[in-house]
Amino acid sequence: VQLQASGGGLVQPGGSLRLSCAASGSALDEYHIGWFRQVPGKEREGVSCINPSDGYTTYANSVKGRFTISRDNAKNTVYLHINNLKPEDTAVYYCYAGRGYLYWGQGTLVTVSS
Repeated sequence: VQLQASGGGLVQPGGSLRLSCAASGSALDEYHIGWFRQVPGKEREGVSCINPSDGYTTYANSVKGRFTISRDNAKNTVYLHINNLKPEDTAVYYCYAGRGYLYWGQGTLVTVSS
């Protein structure tokens, strides 16, 4: 599976974004899918994911209530809806798909600044 992430940008604190991760080569509903983020010089942090078997979603404590992950099987795309952005959300966001092996998208930069 190949993944193409998009939707990042410069946003003011309190703003919103929708990140997209479009897949090709395989159907995403066969994979455990989700998002990580990484700040330069820091470890990659898991943000959210969807279990393919039951659609159960999980979130990092730092983003609960502000981030929502969703999947559109018809478009073979996973989304990350981000509300009430904070400066500490600034990072490169990576989508992934896993099924015995992790496939990564190229990352999309989110910058939260006034």
